[in-house]
Amino acid sequence: MAKMTVPDPEGSASAGNGLLSRRQWLQLGAGGAAASMVAPVWAAGGARVEPWRSGSGAPPSSYGDQPSLASLKREQISVHPLGPQAGASSTPLQLLNGTITPNGLHFERHHSGIPEIDPSAHRLTIHGLVRRPLSFDYEALLRYPMISRVLFMECSGNSYRNTLDTVLDETAGGLNGLISCAEWTGIPLHYLLDEAGLDASATWVVAEGADAAGMNRSVPLSLATSDAMLALYQNGEPLRRSQGFPMRLLVPGCEGNLSVKWLRSLKVMNQPAHTREETSKYTDLQLDGKAWQFSLRMGVKSVITSPSGQMQLPDKGVFEITGLAWTGHGSVRRVEVSADGGRSWTDAAIQSDIGEHKPVRFRIPWRWNGQPAVLQSRAVDSVGNVQPTRSQALQNVAPGFSYHYNGIQSWLVDASGRVSNVHG
Repeated sequence: MAKMTVPDPEGSASAGNGLLSRRQWLQLGAGGAAASMVAPVWAAGGARVEPWRSGSGAPPSSYGDQPSLASLKREQISVHPLGPQAGASSTPLQLLNGTITPNGLHFERHHSGIPEIDPSAHRLTIHGLVRRPLSFDYEALLRYPMISRVLFMECSGNSYRNTLDTVLDETAGGLNGLISCAEWTGIPLHYLLDEAGLDASATWVVAEGADAAGMNRSVPLSLATSDAMLALYQNGEPLRRSQGFPMRLLVPGCEGNLSVKWLRSLKVMNQPAHTREETSKYTDLQLDGKAWQFSLRMGVKSVITSPSGQMQLPDKGVFEITGLAWTGHGSVRRVEVSADGGRSWTDAAIQSDIGEHKPVRFRIPWRWNGQPAVLQSRAVDSVGNVQPTRSQALQNVAPGFSYHYNGIQSWLVDASGRVSNVHG
């Protein structure tokens, strides 16, 4: 890896193949180099009156309206032909900007479909190694003090399609869209566990959902009592059914499967339960035949969302390379971008708040003069983890197993301006 330097996103870019600094980009605009691409304000025949300005618009609605962009919808990437309830849909990363994912576009992963739960009949029970077993209904939980945190959530199988030998010509969302971010609001889990009274021998909490699959996972007590939340709201509104209404567990920085939806039970134990979801599934099989269990935290990772797969650059000129970076270990410290397949790197500007388990939006200008290019991003987190190449990420992984893959995403821009996925 190249020697680390202090990021200077406003200064001169040091990498090749057209990457620019923000200062250079602004100077291009000020000097008129970019102005020729902008249409004049007034047409030759005078002011033009568009149809939508000729009369009154629609009245206010009861619950917003749908985006006018018809393609703004989740991508269906994993639907079982015999059991469509057990599938996944991904966030269209290439169509979004900023870091917050709209609730209707947050990725989904269900093991037995979405239950339609009556909140008045639903209960959350805390039992096991506690002094006082407790049961809460939804209304009781709404009376507890709450916190709000902006956090990413990522399925541990995200980007698995890039672990295949076959290179798939897919979008950024189709390959990497099992990652989303929201402002989650709920009750710190330790409030409820403290109220129940933990036995001195307690070391694990087994969380179980109320779906037909009875989805359950073992959570180390250290996570349950420090960072975990009983989430009740997402981006300001009550959880949607697809995200666990009326309540879900939320374990920041860890694989999404740990954040059990439709939470109905928390059993405190002195060992993990070794359920199906943490033995035959959600383990990391190595080349020597050993499988790692409870590798819960998601690694440092980034993806360029524009330009990205299946996009077409309209013409030669200056474009903004932008994307997302995140980590389950602390916070993102820096993001580097390469336009020549990793031969040279330069720092991108991080233009969103940096915080623990918060994704960041990075940006850097790039001049494309028709030259072939391979665009890559590489994230570094606050504890020193560096995003690996694809070959490094797969170095000790058994074929066919693809949890926790965080290899660098590569996008090829050909001479025609078409962008496609390649294995870097």
